Amino acid sequence: MQGFTKIVASAGALALAIGLSAATAPAAVSADGQAAQAANLTTAQGGMQTYIVLYKGNGVGDKSLAAVQNAGGSVVQAYPQIGVAIVKSDRAGFDAALRGADAAVQGAASTASFGVALKDQSTGVAEAAVDPGTPAPGNDNLSGLQWDMDQIQAPAARAINGGSASVVVGDIDTGLDYTHPDLAPNVDFSKSVSCVGGVPNTIPAAWMDDNGHGTHTAGTIAAAKNGIGMVGVAPNVKIAGIKAGNADGFFFPEAVVCSFIWAGTQGIQVTNNSYFADPWLFNCKNDPVQRVIWEAERRAIKFAQQRGTTVVAAEGNESDDLAHPSQDVTSPDDSTPVAREISNACAVVPTEVPGVIGVTASGNKGFKSFYSSYGAASADVMAPGGDSRQLTAAAVNGRVLSTYPASLMNNCLRKVVDGAATYCYLQGTSMASPHVAGVAALVASTGVTNPGAVAVRITGSADATPCPADMSFYAPFPSTNNGAAQFCKGGAGYNNFSGHGALNALRAIGG
Repeated sequence: MQGFTKIVASAGALALAIGLSAATAPAAVSADGQAAQAANLTTAQGGMQTYIVLYKGNGVGDKSLAAVQNAGGSVVQAYPQIGVAIVKSDRAGFDAALRGADAAVQGAASTASFGVALKDQSTGVAEAAVDPGTPAPGNDNLSGLQWDMDQIQAPAARAINGGSASVVVGDIDTGLDYTHPDLAPNVDFSKSVSCVGGVPNTIPAAWMDDNGHGTHTAGTIAAAKNGIGMVGVAPNVKIAGIKAGNADGFFFPEAVVCSFIWAGTQGIQVTNNSYFADPWLFNCKNDPVQRVIWEAERRAIKFAQQRGTTVVAAEGNESDDLAHPSQDVTSPDDSTPVAREISNACAVVPTEVPGVIGVTASGNKGFKSFYSSYGAASADVMAPGGDSRQLTAAAVNGRVLSTYPASLMNNCLRKVVDGAATYCYLQGTSMASPHVAGVAALVASTGVTNPGAVAVRITGSADATPCPADMSFYAPFPSTNNGAAQFCKGGAGYNNFSGHGALNALRAIGG
């Protein structure tokens, strides 16, 4: 399976994901065999390939760049801020040749099979001033269908503060449809970009959404209060489309690295991340190839965080306890999955990267969605992601409504149209994460922009949510990867299902 984008695309895809079991999985492969698998995959691909090159320390000097050329490669983009370079080469064994030629190289890995389906520290960088947020009271035509907004008290919050136009949320996703009537008023063209290929491209056509996923998440964050359609959590903030995923929903590592460097250098206050690093759901730091991807993305995320960017990410849709991983049967999801043994040396990127706000999903009845992954330490807060089994009068299909490109409406199973504006119902932790990103934007609009302080506001204002009283609800949906029963542990103040509790937009802004 391919990241959150593919899993939330339809109820059928989600059901297929949950339906996998140990009984149907291929034979297990130990951690020792993972490097050989990756090497064989790379060898089989052949031709021109893109590599992530990771350097020791935070620097990419002229000598190292020359070594790339001598080893048979060409530099596509260098990020000396984090000691990473994006390189292309058609030379067989380029990665080994480069490591032999340059002692500064910590690792090099081909990204040909690495689609991404996706601590605040002082740096002396001055924070940009934030203009006061303005109220955005009232409803739009489809507000009555937005049970998710009512659940987090978003209408009450935006009636006090609907966000500031000086706050920008970067939606790292499949781009966004900047022509959509509910998004167009808030799109920041100057800070939108395509990072597909690892090189920033600011031409609007390059970051136009050709998948639909990015437009959906963007609407939840910042759909305008304009009398039509729906209203986002923060309808007065600006939204930047940062396209890291292509039409098929693959987000390659070079695009993810580029995206966070872009967010950090452009002064973007918040990013939403509804994806994970494929083809390995879990990236294992004890594997030489996966370690390069993990470290490069971790450095890029840290770079953005240190420059004032709050990073919010979805937990995943595999019903996994991320604190106790033991097997991965879904990877590699771009070829034939092979069950492999894993441990806590393996992590889901970006939700398990330090300082990232991890988000689990809830349904309309207020408890964790049946598909949502979870985990002590990784789960920080729970937000509406939809749940087709938590049906109520307010949520007749259980899913979350948001903006969707008109050109892609054939891909939407549950459609709503308001004049020229088009909308789609979806469910997944991909839908939960942008609610938290929107609230982070509202918090930033109050003048609190330090990522650590934003996280404290969100987790400290969450509604205490105890473990579900009836765990039989989850019995039919064990972990997709190891078949383990879902188990909630902890109290109302913090547990592995809801983190610090259910998101509350009104309390987060001090209302």
